[in-house]
Amino acid sequence: MVNLFEIDELIKKALSEDINYLDLTTEAIIDKNMKSSAELISKQCGIIAGTFVFKRVFDILGNVECSINLDEGSFVKKGDVICTLYGSTKNILIGERTALNFIQRMSGIATTTWQFVKELEGTRTKLLDTRKTTPTLRILEKYSTNIGGALNHRFNLSDGILIKDNHIKAAGSIKKAVEMVKFKYGNLKKIEVEVETIDMVKECLECGVDIIMLDNMNIEDIKKAVSIINGKALIEVSGNVTLENIREIAETNVDFISTGYITHSYKSLDLSLKIV
Repeated sequence: MVNLFEIDELIKKALSEDINYLDLTTEAIIDKNMKSSAELISKQCGIIAGTFVFKRVFDILGNVECSINLDEGSFVKKGDVICTLYGSTKNILIGERTALNFIQRMSGIATTTWQFVKELEGTRTKLLDTRKTTPTLRILEKYSTNIGGALNHRFNLSDGILIKDNHIKAAGSIKKAVEMVKFKYGNLKKIEVEVETIDMVKECLECGVDIIMLDNMNIEDIKKAVSIINGKALIEVSGNVTLENIREIAETNVDFISTGYITHSYKSLDLSLKIV
């Protein structure tokens, strides 16, 4: 669920960052009563995400009507008109860059995610996102991965238990870390543990964890781990996941593959706002 109040606050901060106190160029050239029509046009193929954020920029600025022509998650081609605007020319120009920054990045994430998800077609494996997001923009970036077809992993540290390498190091062992978690929360929370070796997989099974994350394992070790786990826990694979190898990983019959690539290495979708 997207928190619209939080989205408005992000938009207002972005507008303040871009405008400061005055748009010097627009103020000199554009009469305050001038009105124009404009179109948001796709310059390449991809998945659209963030149309409501694009529109909200102009709602906040005021005196601009924005009509969204396509559903969220639509596949667009070069030349497709995604949104049409009519109203204050000044506010169209003032909001242009902020609105584009949001929707281009959100659509880039959705498109990259969609590309990964397509590689999983025909398998049982689901794609998960991660917390490797831009600080303060996680709500938009995880929304965008969802539009692209991924499932959201935990949104923040309060959403679930994931015992990682540094937790294990600090506790002394997987067994001790799991015992501490169970003592604190009982059976109220599912426990996921990140592992790097087959011996760690076996230790997780002895502890009765719910999810085992195979981190940076090669294909042969993933296959071996799947065989050993044999349905006793859900299996997630993470680390060095690419478009080139995700299919091969999925074909080992794991439950989930998670990757930070979709939120930290995507390319913004090329969109343009043009006055017509």
